[in-house]
Amino acid sequence: MTESILSVEAIRKQYATVTAVDRLNFQIREGEIFALLGPNGAGKTSTVRMLIGITRPDSGRIRYQARAGEQAAITGPELGYLPEERGLYQDQPVLDVLVYFGRLQGLSRRDARGRATQWLERLDLGERATEKLGALSKGNQQKVQLISTILHRPRFAVLDEPFSGLDPVNQERFLDLVRELRAEGMTVLLSAHQMALVERLADNILLMNQGQEAMTGTLESLRHDSGLGTALEVQFRDQPPRELPSLSGVQDSRRLDERRLRLSLASDSDMNELLGALQGLGAIEALHSERPSLHDIYLHAVGEKGPNSEKNDAEEMTA
Repeated sequence: MTESILSVEAIRKQYATVTAVDRLNFQIREGEIFALLGPNGAGKTSTVRMLIGITRPDSGRIRYQARAGEQAAITGPELGYLPEERGLYQDQPVLDVLVYFGRLQGLSRRDARGRATQWLERLDLGERATEKLGALSKGNQQKVQLISTILHRPRFAVLDEPFSGLDPVNQERFLDLVRELRAEGMTVLLSAHQMALVERLADNILLMNQGQEAMTGTLESLRHDSGLGTALEVQFRDQPPRELPSLSGVQDSRRLDERRLRLSLASDSDMNELLGALQGLGAIEALHSERPSLHDIYLHAVGEKGPNSEKNDAEEMTA
């Protein structure tokens, strides 16, 4: 098994009376894509800031296995960081911005310019290289931000909401790109709200809630540990009752639109009994079943936000 490049041991972070991260433990193996997920206020931002050395844990330990030896955070040229908030210079030409960030990471001007030009061409931005960054669309600015993150070929990339502003075509391109980075040996820590994309990408997943681990593991292990059975999507001919009766074997229900329901079933559900109960709600036009998605598992594990969520959000923004 590949050794851990990052070990997080019982880290804790408190702001005034609010505990943002509470005795959190996890490991990331070298060369894997690790997803860190949770609702706003779960402690993700505080965790990432400790991992990359912006803040320090109040207690616990972070161990990063850098090439030069063990470190207490991921820092220096080994880190590539894509923040959720864009930090690029809007009034400067795209290529100049990338060269500048490459130089900050130790590249020569020639290497930075050459790599930046190659990446811009690859992501269909070659003809926009001399335009000011602020003239680009949100999606194209996100491409530039990603290029600035990986231009120096970091060993460990932290990608916070990398799919923000991207249309479906470019989301697919980003998926392929992140997989390619993994194939080249880069370790990736990913935080995103697009569960369907994370599900296709992540090797391991940590679900956080109120500063603590809610669940962790591969998608298959999360499916098993969640106890969720098949997810059943039901389309009725007419609108079913707004207030649904208790349905045997149904752990959670979600209304997709006026005529469609999505039901999360227990693993021991009696399908014949359930179908009979559903038919009592109205004529059924279509049924579709699938295994629990990451979105289903997330809702089951995290549920409603805790009472300190809004306060956590405020503390994380000022940390």
